[in-house]
Amino acid sequence: MRVTFALDCCDREAMSWAATTGGHSGDVVRDVMLVAVENRFGNALKTPTEIEWLTDNGSGYTADKTRAFASAIGLKPLTTPVCSPQSNGMAESFVKTMKRDYVALMPKPDAETAVRNLAIAFEHYNEQHPIAP
Repeated sequence: MRVTFALDCCDREAMSWAATTGGHSGDVVRDVMLVAVENRFGNALKTPTEIEWLTDNGSGYTADKTRAFASAIGLKPLTTPVCSPQSNGMAESFVKTMKRDYVALMPKPDAETAVRNLAIAFEHYNEQHPIAP
């Protein structure tokens, strides 16, 4: 299972996420982008000011269609240097936290159960997990 997520760099809230049994397709990435903007700015279809959208270099993130969509909704698409996960340390830290504090402890006998438990984990992370300023 692969999880695509959007984090707010100020408060580290997981603004949106999607889980798939495939990869991080452009469609999934664009859906996560739109939900993140809607969750942060209400039903606005565009951010009030341009906001940086930092990702790795996966094809779903770097596709022309995804980059154009990001710009259209007020996001400035940026990518980390190739083979440099430390350049996106906040996301890497989030993945470690989710794996350690949630995924390792949750039952996941099948994809449906795993996704249901991920929803609970994301909600708990956003509401209860200590978030450093």
